[in-house]
Amino acid sequence: MSDSPITFYRLQACPFCERVTRRLQEYGLDYESRFVEPMHSERNVVKRISGKRSVPAIVDENTGVTMSESGNIVEYLDREYGEGSDGSRSSSERTSDGGERSRSEREETGGEA
Repeated sequence: MSDSPITFYRLQACPFCERVTRRLQEYGLDYESRFVEPMHSERNVVKRISGKRSVPAIVDENTGVTMSESGNIVEYLDREYGEGSDGSRSSSERTSDGGERSRSEREETGGEA
């Protein structure tokens, strides 16, 4: 288990992952990077936590949210931690149409990396 509230699954030199990295740094968020297998078919850790093998993916222990896809993650970070966010953290925001999963959904699939 990580000491950081956000675990960030990523690839080396992936522009989509770098987009998320920049946003995490912009908001000064504490996170742990976990570099994953470059072969899509071997990303079992990411599959276990998000249900997909695509990266970037994050697990935010503050809210219980797990999600993938850089656009969705950046939007989520803006909403939760960006200017104008109310600072409240909810584990029941958004449905899974954007790849977001709640803590309870993650636990049902055996969730942790």
